[in-house]
Amino acid sequence: MSPHATGRRHAQRLVAGGVPLAVIAALAATGPAAGAGDEGSVASKSRAAHVVHTATLGDIPLGAFSNTLLPGSVDNDRGVDLGGIGSDIYPAGRKGEFWTLTDRGPNGQIKVDGTKRRTFPVPGFDPAIVKIRVAGGTVRVLDAIPITTTSGKPVTGLSNQASRDEAPYSYDARTPLAFNPNGLDTEGIVRAADGSFWLADEYGPSLVHVSARGKVLTRYVPEGLRLTGADYPVVEALPSVLLHRKINRGFEGLAQLPAGDLVMAVQSPLSLPDTDAGEASRTTRLLRFSPKKKAVTAEYAYRFDPVNVVDPSEDDTSELKISSVVAVGGNRLLVEERTDKAARLHLVRLDRAANILGGPWEDDTTSPSLEQLDDPAGSGVPVLSKRLVVDLGTVKGVPGKIEGIARVDRDTLALINDNDFGMTDGEGAFDAQGRLVDSGIETSVIYVRLPRGI
Repeated sequence: MSPHATGRRHAQRLVAGGVPLAVIAALAATGPAAGAGDEGSVASKSRAAHVVHTATLGDIPLGAFSNTLLPGSVDNDRGVDLGGIGSDIYPAGRKGEFWTLTDRGPNGQIKVDGTKRRTFPVPGFDPAIVKIRVAGGTVRVLDAIPITTTSGKPVTGLSNQASRDEAPYSYDARTPLAFNPNGLDTEGIVRAADGSFWLADEYGPSLVHVSARGKVLTRYVPEGLRLTGADYPVVEALPSVLLHRKINRGFEGLAQLPAGDLVMAVQSPLSLPDTDAGEASRTTRLLRFSPKKKAVTAEYAYRFDPVNVVDPSEDDTSELKISSVVAVGGNRLLVEERTDKAARLHLVRLDRAANILGGPWEDDTTSPSLEQLDDPAGSGVPVLSKRLVVDLGTVKGVPGKIEGIARVDRDTLALINDNDFGMTDGEGAFDAQGRLVDSGIETSVIYVRLPRGI
């Protein structure tokens, strides 16, 4: 996704002329022809999961994109193109159309005096809901909705609290930026029947209800978070045990069950009682939230497979994450276990008997904690049972860092990867002029056909 100067100047002229964002995206979009599946015979494909189509998002300057939504929000995009829309994907109703979601925006890490600092190269960037269409080999932007506060200002993607989040810095990690209690690191999306959206956020972690045009209606956070100064309603309605979430590992997956309840996945095990316990643990949590009651009604223990089973090239347990959960009827979910290089999808059922809400595992003084148990089921914890549906790490044509999954039909899934806006970590992320040295990783939507329907 390296910037092309001619295409960038063209897009900027279109913005100045008032041409709609969808037209900019259509003109800027370039990509390969429709993707092919695995090599081999049709018969072999029918017995294994395989890619049947791939589409790629073309180059759209991030400044042009952002300033079309919120004029004057980005004064310098540092050569970054729109990306990062792979935080999640949700069907938009029409064939080939989906709602997608950016995360907090371009960010990275640079070590200064032996300490890693979190950088925000485009601090004016505002997380957005992006409607796309898969058309041949390209991903086209149809609409984009900025996420805003009650007064209509951008929430931004900046860190919330000095006591809980990484301090934000400029692109070169030299200049401190201000914390912003409105900031959201959005990672999961579903659309409600009334046209509003529910979003999962990593910072709180929190569940965010926004209007059909992106205005935050309510942000639900853990009890005891004490987030003050936000320009929208903040309600402490989630269990306080979530205050022990690992930094940058809050809610990542979000699903809506047929009856309307929401399910949020904590990306990684809680740091309970401490960081070492969380890094070594393979047990994370799913929470069920009732929009009608505006309350959590159930919590479930979810057990990762060993990291070398999920990703044979990895031996660090802390690399395990849940990045997507997908409702597939009744109380059933697809749960994605992944590292940055591999992913596996499991089918689970949210049985009433597996609810641990209100029990000892909600008490952060319980010892050993849920996260410390080597064998939770053997210790009497009703861990969710699961069945492997597909190992995406073995499917040719599936890129790394798949963060969004949608069900297209009984036999087909749509996957989307997070390309991190072309960002990499370290001082080499930008050149001497402060312009992005693009990673070359594209944002793609990949259709995968399953050998057995779900």
